[in-house]
Amino acid sequence: MQGTPILSVAQMRAAEQALFDAGTDPYALMRRAGEGAAEIIWRAGVKRETLVLCGPGNNGGDGYVIARRLRELGVPVRVAASGEPKTDSAVKARADWSGPVEPIMTAAPALQVVDALFGIGLTRGLDTTLAERLARLVEGAGHSYALDVPSGIESDAGVALSPVSHFTHCLALGAWKPAHVLMPGRSFAEQHVLADIGIGTPAAAAHILSVPSLEAPAAEAHKYTRGLVAVVAGDMPGAAALCVEAAARGGAGYVRLLADDPVTPISHAIVCSKAMDFGRARTVLVGPGLGRTTKARDRLVLALRSGLPVVADADALHHLSGGAGRALPAPVIVTPHEGEFAHLFGDLPGNKIDRTRAAAAGIGCVVVHKGPDTVIASPDGRCAVAHPASAWLSTAGTGDVLAGLCASRLAVTGDPFRAACEAVWLHGDAARRTGAAFVADELVRSIPAAYASALGRR
Repeated sequence: MQGTPILSVAQMRAAEQALFDAGTDPYALMRRAGEGAAEIIWRAGVKRETLVLCGPGNNGGDGYVIARRLRELGVPVRVAASGEPKTDSAVKARADWSGPVEPIMTAAPALQVVDALFGIGLTRGLDTTLAERLARLVEGAGHSYALDVPSGIESDAGVALSPVSHFTHCLALGAWKPAHVLMPGRSFAEQHVLADIGIGTPAAAAHILSVPSLEAPAAEAHKYTRGLVAVVAGDMPGAAALCVEAAARGGAGYVRLLADDPVTPISHAIVCSKAMDFGRARTVLVGPGLGRTTKARDRLVLALRSGLPVVADADALHHLSGGAGRALPAPVIVTPHEGEFAHLFGDLPGNKIDRTRAAAAGIGCVVVHKGPDTVIASPDGRCAVAHPASAWLSTAGTGDVLAGLCASRLAVTGDPFRAACEAVWLHGDAARRTGAAFVADELVRSIPAAYASALGRR
């Protein structure tokens, strides 16, 4: 489940320093980065007229390397700068360019623009005049490339420090950064492309969520060996119905709905029980449609005291924030959206990756911090960030589907972090397959196809 790493500024700097300590020349690394980015730009645009905008630091140095390499490839290229190079490597890159450098404020527009003004080390916003000039040049180009991050973005937080232009492409150098995967930073480019420069991966790095390798049932499998999921219903039975339908399609062999009153319509294969019957269950799902009454809270407490792995979502999180889960059993998966996360964990510092990791460590369970940039964290420090999922998931009931998938995968695997990662991936892929303007019931029907696409992958 471990995909490509996501590095903070400090981690990226440390990884680069490790290369330097091992004998790599800093300018050689800059050339590797700039030439790799130039190859990507050339493959996309071939000989499209290009204007490279260079700043005074190493990001600008990368820009000079890009310009030189594009010229070698036969691209008509010009360079405009906001100032003279100030780092040793940038000075060398400027000397190797050997062509003219225009003032950025008077440079003519081009069909293609490369923003190499400021990179991942930016800590304050751009000068208003410079930001406006960059915006005009980017808007006037049909194709635009931000080098590492768009100028004006704080890389770790993924937020805009000043007005930021919208690019067709963002070229991440060496590794993904938080600004490439977290909102709102990633929204400033339509496509993100990684240019590999041989950077090592720190042990503590978060990773992009990769396609899971799911397994078909064993030849001797039966419904109990595949895992039984018990879903606790409450005041809103429709939510529980979505949960059981998703759980039944997520790999579990048996799904039991615990409800005081009949819940219809649901698949005939799903067993209903009025009792809080956890017999032979491997996982309990509680929260969706549970309600906020004393009775609902008591049902949550029974689930937590069952001794079984638990997935807690929706109203269960409300009760947990009120003290119902002071001592959560393990393993547990909680699945809050942003509002529920703040209510449950308070105002934690850092970006979404930092906050989710801290929450998981603090509560001692796996946290699926939902949203357009879903982050999954384990108490042991493992962390994954999902690829952007369909915006059509922003409709009622899709969170219940995800909770059902989490419970199903937990019953199958017994590993809460793996289960959460697999569930989030299945949820996103099912949404992609469902298309536009769907409702959660239709999303459920796309789960088997998503599951089939990940069978036996290595």
